[in-house]
Parts: sequence; structure tokens; C-alpha cells
Amino acid sequence: MSVFQAFGRVTRAGTLAIGLIALAPAAYGQQPSAAAMATAKELITVNGATAVFSPLIAGVVEQAKLLFLQQNPGLAKDLNEISAQIRTDLAPRFSELTNEVATLYATHFTEDELKAILAFYESPVGKKLLVTQPRLVDSSMKFAGDWANKLSGEVTAKMRAELQKRGHAL
Repeated sequence: MSVFQAFGRVTRAGTLAIGLIALAPAAYGQQPSAAAMATAKELITVNGATAVFSPLIAGVVEQAKLLFLQQNPGLAKDLNEISAQIRTDLAPRFSELTNEVATLYATHFTEDELKAILAFYESPVGKKLLVTQPRLVDSSMKFAGDWANKLSGEVTAKMRAELQKRGHAL
């Protein structure tokens, strides 16, 4: 699986996490408790939000490497070594991202709400949702794309017909 395919899966999974955050009433201005943060961190691990972001560091490093490779393909050996080192050096920074996502959850949900959401994801139906949702999102996106393409053809044909009725030669 390429970094871009993994990022695509990550993006789809992250959509749920971001959607939950966006739809939740916020408790702005309050600093989340340590217990709420701990629950939020557990939640983002269970619901796959941390996995969603895990390829980001490698992807950024790979993009930088490709930039240099396009300029000079002879740098491949050195860039592979440098990239591996940079990925290792940056690995601890992943906690910045997970901490921020956990903070977002903990400021948008109460500790009890976080526990309830966590309990759902740990339930059989919650686990099924986590496994099934990527396929549902993929299928939904494919259907939506096909539907939009068909609709586009219909709209274009209707516009063409109306323009012709009004005397425009197309």
C-alpha cells in the first residue's frame, strides 16, 4: 500500500473523528481534566483516529525526498538514508498530533460522554462499525462520484437544449 493510499484510508477514517468533533457542543474555555484527556486518548486509539494520522510524518518526509529526487535522481541512496533518519527523529513529534486531537475530543465532550462513546466503540456493534465503515465510505464515495458524473451529463444536456431554444448555436 502506498503512502497516498494509506493517507486516503486515513482521511476517510478521520472524517468520522472530525465529524464527531464538529457536531458536538463545545465546552470552550475549559481545560479538560486529566481523566477526560486519558479517556480521550484511549478513545482516539480505539476509534482509529491515531491510526488515521500515523502515515503523516512518513508522507511529509517522502514528499520532501521526491522533491529532491526530481531535481537529482542520483541522490536516491543518500536521500533514502536521510529520510529514514528524519522519520526516526520525528517519530516523537507524533504525540503532538495525538495530544491535540485528544484535547479536541476532551473539550467537545464531557468525560462521561467520552466514556459512553468509548463503551460504544468497544461494544460488538461499535467494533463492527469500525471494521465496516471504511468499506461503506469507499462504496458511498464511488456511488456519489458516479451519480455526480451522470447528473453532470444530464445538466449539461439540459443547459445545451435551453441555450439552443434561445437561439444559441452550440
